[in-house]
Amino acid sequence: MTQKKREGYEGTGPGVITPDGSAVEVYSRLAVGKEPDIISAAVPEGAHILELGSGVGRVTHALLERGFTVTAVDESAEMLERVRGARTLCSPIEDLDLDETFDVVMLASFLVHAGDPEIRRGMLRTCARHMAEGGCVLIQREGEDYHTNLPRERVDAGGLTIRMVSSEPVGDGVQAVHTEFLFPEGTWTQTFRTRPLTREQFEEALAEAGLRVDRYLTEDRIWVRAVRAEA
Repeated sequence: MTQKKREGYEGTGPGVITPDGSAVEVYSRLAVGKEPDIISAAVPEGAHILELGSGVGRVTHALLERGFTVTAVDESAEMLERVRGARTLCSPIEDLDLDETFDVVMLASFLVHAGDPEIRRGMLRTCARHMAEGGCVLIQREGEDYHTNLPRERVDAGGLTIRMVSSEPVGDGVQAVHTEFLFPEGTWTQTFRTRPLTREQFEEALAEAGLRVDRYLTEDRIWVRAVRAEA
């Protein structure tokens, strides 16, 4: 089934481009950063993790190597074809309803900043719906300087240069972000929509889904551990 491209989301470069403008080949080449260390320190050993928006399994594979069980969810079948060793499910996150719960639900890749607030609400409800009693949700937020001091770039551990070129307002609190991925043999681009959230707005969004911050896992408050509001 062909997926409909999302309005305001574009991608260029060789290979498959998903509806949100992501290039499968780019995400297959990205190196694993500190995410597995942050996640491992915040959850029980051997936990069963529901990874929402897993992509090609960049973090999935690192978690499997550390002894976690992972169910990987992504709306792109082409992304999920690259995942090895995990149960995979192809679905939009906001529509997922598995009638089962997990020790840990993970919403990384800044997905909580979806431009459409209804999609964000749906994603957070999915997190709450699938979290086991006594479990937690791990969320990755944008950094506080994410939309400032542009353009800027960094070199990935695998040698890829990631350049955030611009972030422009497009109305209703939404930004259009343009990013380039530069490899020696070619360049990919991605343009996507994101809604910046202050710390207060983020915590209000959690509360709306029946969640609350348990603790911020990093000094920059990008990674967050959330639990049920009544816990």
